[in-house]
Amino acid sequence: MSDPIDDVTPGQVGIWMTTNRLSNLVDGIFTFAMTLLVLTIDLPKTMDLSGGLLHRELFNQWQDIFNYALSFILLATFWMTHHVGFHNIKRTDGRLIWINIFTMLFVVLVPYATSLVGDYNGDWLVELIFALDLFLIGLGFWVNWVYATYKHRLVDPDLSQARIARGRRRGLIVPAVSLVAMILALLVPGYSSYAYISIPILLSLKPFRN
Repeated sequence: MSDPIDDVTPGQVGIWMTTNRLSNLVDGIFTFAMTLLVLTIDLPKTMDLSGGLLHRELFNQWQDIFNYALSFILLATFWMTHHVGFHNIKRTDGRLIWINIFTMLFVVLVPYATSLVGDYNGDWLVELIFALDLFLIGLGFWVNWVYATYKHRLVDPDLSQARIARGRRRGLIVPAVSLVAMILALLVPGYSSYAYISIPILLSLKPFRN
């Protein structure tokens, strides 16, 4: 007798996968991406560094360290947002799983985008790539919440409309800030990264707080 799961298509896998399995996958991807960020901090290997030269190069790395810390905090913020969202999402389906997989595609790109910004600081295209990556992550999280809560599709029926609306507003913060960063990258390259500092601040405000 065949196992019924053998007849399940990729689009139907959500009926067999619990939210815990999906959350575990996302947790692992965030852990991997956050760990890789430390590799974006690197000293030149073509120089014989010692004494004053070494100290100068270490001090010159402040921008790389800033980019590392900023990206780490942003990834941590995204992870917490995902965790809180799945506290309310009780079921999965194939579409929800693929929305999350697509979003994780861009989460894993954050270390690469961070490395580009560190190596080519002030280049408008590099800053645009970083902003676009964060925009797509934020958009993926927003779509995830909207899809799961539409007509209470994958959440508890008693989840209030006020909570759903607050989650949708909260989900628009990252895409909105990323769009601002894109404009700054085109107008004043070298300063767009500072726009992302506003994301944790905005998320802590009462209208957007979970």
